[in-house]
Amino acid sequence: MRTSQTCLILLGISIAATGSSYPGRVLGKPPEGYGTRLIAVGRFGEINVSSSSPHGLKARGNDQLWLSLQETWGKSDMYVQENVWAPGGSSGWHSHPGHSLIIVTAGTVTDYEEHDPGCKGHVYKAGMGFVDPGGDHVHVLRNEGSVEARTVAVQIVPANASRRIEAAEPGNCHF
Repeated sequence: MRTSQTCLILLGISIAATGSSYPGRVLGKPPEGYGTRLIAVGRFGEINVSSSSPHGLKARGNDQLWLSLQETWGKSDMYVQENVWAPGGSSGWHSHPGHSLIIVTAGTVTDYEEHDPGCKGHVYKAGMGFVDPGGDHVHVLRNEGSVEARTVAVQIVPANASRRIEAAEPGNCHF
């Protein structure tokens, strides 16, 4: 659930196998003009944390309530990585078994989603953040600008799972 007053992130994943789940579909183009650098990786036991509004304050006027929940069953791996796109670069179509919190640190990236029949990109500029929910959320990130684009991503996935799952081109985006 996500509204202007409440943001809830809840993750409970049980993965039996990793890999592509697109029978009969050919995987999309591999990444082009795109690279990653692992900054840190760590292993966590089960996670069960919650937060609420700071200092127990209640919403008044234009103030927003804030709630964040994170729950996992079993061990998790957390990755922190930097991603870099050359102008015209693409991450290739993919998904992740867990969610990612992404901050654009330079340039602009455009996120296209498999489930959007109109292929309307979501543009994120330096200083903006966004969430990739993972799971069956297949997407591609592209640098459609004229300067290098960079992001830092924090990802949490089930322990020993593939961090990235290559996916087929969905056919809704013609680039």
